[in-house]
Amino acid sequence: MTYDVPTCVRSRFVDMANRRLADVRALIFDVFGTLVDWRTSIAREARDILSPLGIAIDWDAFADQWRAQYQPAMEDVRSGRLPFSKLDALHRRNLDIVLSEAGLGRVDEGTRVNLNLAWHRLDAWPDVRPGLSRLRAKFLVAPCSNGNISLMVNLARRNELLWDAILGAELARDYKPKPEVYLTAAAAFDCKPGETMMVAAHSSDLAAAAAIGLRTAFIARPDEHGRGLGERAATVLVDVSAANLMDLADALHCPTFPES
Repeated sequence: MTYDVPTCVRSRFVDMANRRLADVRALIFDVFGTLVDWRTSIAREARDILSPLGIAIDWDAFADQWRAQYQPAMEDVRSGRLPFSKLDALHRRNLDIVLSEAGLGRVDEGTRVNLNLAWHRLDAWPDVRPGLSRLRAKFLVAPCSNGNISLMVNLARRNELLWDAILGAELARDYKPKPEVYLTAAAAFDCKPGETMMVAAHSSDLAAAAAIGLRTAFIARPDEHGRGLGERAATVLVDVSAANLMDLADALHCPTFPES
């Protein structure tokens, strides 16, 4: 069932939303999936590194299997079963598991080290660099990722992303969606939670941020896990929904730069 909302009521909702967003001074971003296409990039890196060794497998499936170890590994840290360690270390542990399960235990140490650094060589979605530039003209911007600082720096340099700081799990010494990760990021900019907006392509990330008072913006990445296998729309209430970062910049009334 749909309802015809009177224009005056719609206007009040818009005014209320605008007042809420007027307080926002900083945008913090999820990275894997939201800003970078991890699946395509990991599949490419795995193929380029392993195929010269005579290994021929489904590279997309390999990327999926490696990523599938991501949340279980972080849950070991969040639950206290493991002390905090950088995501690079968890990625390496996960890589060893996936190689063993695939019958690829023969892969040597040097190759494993190189392959683990594939997460430092992910490519951004096409809208990210120009969209982030527009957003940074109006807001403080930083990643709020589970990735470690060196990983975030290398992704920024590779994709020409300009940040005001590198925030996230390593600074908080815990992993999202633990509240401390979001709150530490806001505090680093001397912002209250309501002055900080979490930007992500994952509803669970946004729900956790909203629960402690952050504003939220959803970015659609419908192909994150393969064609049509990402989130097209938020499954939780958010302050803003956008098709990409350029669309978010429009929604937040950021300046438009002339094309160079």
